[in-house]
Amino acid sequence: MTKEFWTISEVIEIFEVERGFLSDLEEEDIVCPCVAEDATERGYRSDEMDTLRLVKILVDDFEVNLSGVDIILRMRRQMIDMRRQFDAILEDLAEKLRQEQ
Repeated sequence: MTKEFWTISEVIEIFEVERGFLSDLEEEDIVCPCVAEDATERGYRSDEMDTLRLVKILVDDFEVNLSGVDIILRMRRQMIDMRRQFDAILEDLAEKLRQEQ
């Protein structure tokens, strides 16, 4: 079973970031912490952890500022959505071709 929720303290330790960095990401609406049903502290779900991992790479390795990170993440989401739409079109086309045979 994989972990579904990480506290802010755990995230700070895992990604070796300052609490202020997480606050900045929250202010920019890049990540959104929540409170799990069984937790008393705010934290991040697995999808937000993936975003945090990507943000950390962009900031540390590519020296992208938070405005740039926001743009890159939005473009990434749009590309993923377009890929899903394209896959659905291909599946529909394949189904039509199977029906014609």
